[in-house]
Amino acid sequence: MGSIAQLSRNSFPDGFVFGSSSSAYQFEGETNRRGKGPNIWDTFIEEHPERISDHSNAKVAVDFYNRYKVRCIQPYVTLFHWDTPQAIEDKYGGFLSPNILNDFRDFVELCFQRFGDRVKHWITLNEPFMFSVNGYDTGTMAPGRISTLENYPGQPKISGATEVYIVTHHLLLAHATAVKLYKEKYQACQGGKIGITLVSHWFEPYSTSESDRMATKRSLDFMLGWYMDPLTKGDYPQNMHDYVGGRLPRFTEEESKMLRGSYDFIGVNYYTTYYAQNVEDVNYKNIGFMEDARLNWPGERNGIPIGPQAGSGWLYIYPEGIRHLLNYIKDAYESPTIYITENGVDDVNSSSLEEALNDAIREQYYKDIFHNVLKSINDHGVDVKGFFAWSFLDDFEWASGYSSRFGLFYIDYENNLKRYAKNSVKWFKQFLGKDESTKLKDNIKSKSRMEGSARSRKKSRID
Repeated sequence: MGSIAQLSRNSFPDGFVFGSSSSAYQFEGETNRRGKGPNIWDTFIEEHPERISDHSNAKVAVDFYNRYKVRCIQPYVTLFHWDTPQAIEDKYGGFLSPNILNDFRDFVELCFQRFGDRVKHWITLNEPFMFSVNGYDTGTMAPGRISTLENYPGQPKISGATEVYIVTHHLLLAHATAVKLYKEKYQACQGGKIGITLVSHWFEPYSTSESDRMATKRSLDFMLGWYMDPLTKGDYPQNMHDYVGGRLPRFTEEESKMLRGSYDFIGVNYYTTYYAQNVEDVNYKNIGFMEDARLNWPGERNGIPIGPQAGSGWLYIYPEGIRHLLNYIKDAYESPTIYITENGVDDVNSSSLEEALNDAIREQYYKDIFHNVLKSINDHGVDVKGFFAWSFLDDFEWASGYSSRFGLFYIDYENNLKRYAKNSVKWFKQFLGKDESTKLKDNIKSKSRMEGSARSRKKSRID
C-alpha cells in the first residue's frame, strides 16, 4: 500500500463505493408542510428548547427538500433515523411498546413497494444505540426521557434504567421484522440488499490494570455488542446479562432465530475514541445506563487528550480507531460485509467564511481515515465495501443545533442558505479523479464515483 500522500480511489478495491451522508430531519426543513405530521423531534425541540445548544430548530434546516435534484445518484436509504411520528408516540409510547412492530412493518412494506425498483440498499435503523441512550436514559435527545436525575434536576425520573433496554429490544425486533419481510417477499424480485447501521466508539484501556482492560471489552459489549450479539448469536452479550440482570429483556426462541443473520451488510458509523475506565462504586438510587455498565469514558488521561479535539467537545480525532474497530468487528462477528455509513469531523460555527472554507484539518482527517480503512482491508482482510462522509452539507446537528459544522459544503445561514465548497471538496475531487481511459465508461455506468447517498427518509418524503 502506498503512502497517505499517494492515496486515490484506485487504492481501494474494484467496486468500492464513495459517497456522502445526509439525514432527512437534519437537512430538509419543511417540518410542518407537504403532508408531514409532527414527529418526536418537533415536539422535543418545542418543549425543551434549552436542550438545543443554540436554541435553534429544524423548520428550515438547509432546505434540502426544495433544492435537492437527483443526478444519477445511487441511494442507500435509511428507513428510521430517530423520527418516530408523534401520533404513534402519543398513542402507545412509540418504541416503548411492542405495538410498534406492526406499524413499522407496514411502513417499511410501503417503502419497499413504492421505491424498491430504485433503492437497492436499505438500512433499517440508524444508530439505535444513540436513539435509545440519549432518548430514554440521558434525555439529551428526543423524546427526552430520563432514567437519572443527574442531568436535569426536577425532571420526572424513569424507574431504574429499564426503558433504555426495552426500546433497544423493540428496535432490534423491528429491524428483524423488516429484514424478514424484505427477504421473503421483495428481495428476489427487486434484487436489493438490506442491513442496519450501528455506531461505536473505539476504546483504549485507561490504565494497565486488569479492571480497566476488562472495562474496555465491556464498553464494546455495551455499545456495539448490544446489537451485534443478537444479530449474530441471537442474544445479548453475557456482560450485559451479568451487569443489568433481570432488567434486560429476553428474546423468545423464535425471536432469536429471526434475529440471527438478519442482515446482508452492517453499516458502521465511527467518529471518535475514548479511554475505558472501570467504576467500582455506583449510586444505586440514581442508576442509569453507564452506572449499569460500571464504566467511565474519559477523553483525557493525566490531562492529555487521547487525540486533538475537533469542534465538538465529545469528538477527539483518533483515525486509527476506525481500523481497530473494523478489525474487531471482523474477528468478533463472523466477518460481515461492512459499509462505513458515517464518518467525519466538525468545526465550530464561529469562524469567518474564509477560515471555514480553509478546512485543512478535515482534509488531513480523511487522508488518515482512508489510510486506516485500507490497512484493515489489505492487512486484516476486512470486507469493507464503501465509505460515506458525514456530511454533504452543514446541517442541524440535533442537540448541537447549528453550532457544529460537519459539512463538506459550507452553508451560509445568514444569506439564503448559500452553499460554498470547502477546500476539502477540492481534495475529494482529486482523490476521486479518473484517468481518461475510464472516464467515459464510468460516466455511462454511474456518472460519478461519489455516487452513494446514505439518506434517512420518512415514508412521505422518499419520493
